Amino acid sequence: MKEIFLFFVFIFSIVCNAQVTIKQNKQDNDLKLSALPYYSFGKGIGMTSPDSLYQLNIRFRMQNRVTYTENEGEDGVYDGQIRRLRLRLDGYVGSPKFLYAVQLSFAPGDVGEIQEGENINIIRDAVVFYRPNNHWNISFGQTKLPGNRQRVNSSGGLQLTDRSINNARFTIDRDFGFQVHNMNEFQDKFSYNFKTAVSTGEGRNITGNADAGVAVTGKVELLPFGAFSRDGTYFEGDIVREKKPKLMLSGAFQQNNHAKRTQGQLGNDLFESRTMKSIMLDAMLKYNGWSAMSSYMSRTTSDNAVTFNPDDTTQSNYVYVGNGFDHHLSYNFPSNYEIIGRYSTQKVGDDIRSLAPNSKQYTIGLTKYVWEHTFKLQTELTFDTLNYFDGRINNNWYLRFQVEIGI
Repeated sequence: MKEIFLFFVFIFSIVCNAQVTIKQNKQDNDLKLSALPYYSFGKGIGMTSPDSLYQLNIRFRMQNRVTYTENEGEDGVYDGQIRRLRLRLDGYVGSPKFLYAVQLSFAPGDVGEIQEGENINIIRDAVVFYRPNNHWNISFGQTKLPGNRQRVNSSGGLQLTDRSINNARFTIDRDFGFQVHNMNEFQDKFSYNFKTAVSTGEGRNITGNADAGVAVTGKVELLPFGAFSRDGTYFEGDIVREKKPKLMLSGAFQQNNHAKRTQGQLGNDLFESRTMKSIMLDAMLKYNGWSAMSSYMSRTTSDNAVTFNPDDTTQSNYVYVGNGFDHHLSYNFPSNYEIIGRYSTQKVGDDIRSLAPNSKQYTIGLTKYVWEHTFKLQTELTFDTLNYFDGRINNNWYLRFQVEIGI
């Protein structure tokens, strides 16, 4: 284990000490939308027609990683993979009031295995916007719902290599439908945003699951000290080193009627539909390189969470009900090395306590921002504790190195 750890540290130190100089474009001409598919400091490659009737921006990003994992009772394994490979196109047609955003994914972990009768999951976002002014965004199509902060943030805007165990279980993710956002963000004074969505509730790229149920989502965001610098609520860590304290408090609620998957918009198919209710609360504070975040997520269902195959009652599947807390604390040094700690707890609902364990996760990380979140090097050590219904406790851990780069 000692040799493995030294190997990862050696790789990280070599790359971090490389002399890389990148000049940043200070002109911020990005499309300012409240539901952008992901955060990106870079503006990509842009083209505008001579008559200014349309604009196209092209961006990409990729995450390459290597991980060493040891699960209790099993031999340690190495895993190297392209975790994410994304292509994004955005712009406007006819007028800057009519915008679009398309995001495609190509990495195996993003697309998933091809299964008979199911659609390929290449399309992540395909959405059109109407933005009559700076306060209103109206969208139609497939994109992220206004859910928990960590999910709304891009995977490219994360401090650590992956989101938390609670986000993995309780997030509401992407869906197809209508969204209306009312944005009221001001510099250095009280700000607030209201976001709503009516969507299918079935998740992304789903066809053939038509029913009478829809998902209704609402969210409120409060910024008591004004907006964060450079849309700082959309990325983790204080990489811009806020000169004044900035605080965001938010709460979101979703009711997903007649959902057919174990996690609403995500997961495997249920044998019977269930109506699910999700609550997501977030707090984020940034100041002078320090960043603190806390979140609470839960999912409940009015009926029993376990569903059975009517043709074979020995087969079952269940809604992942329960709740969890996440806590992050980090400091970004002036040299753009950041140290991060995260602690997560997860408690499953009584209906599924005998089927799924309660969990705790401890993570420490070191990140070097070469060019903010657009080019960064990350090392992470994570411990998991799984507490099963029969009293068994499993302790697992992994060590990971990741490089992210994009435009």
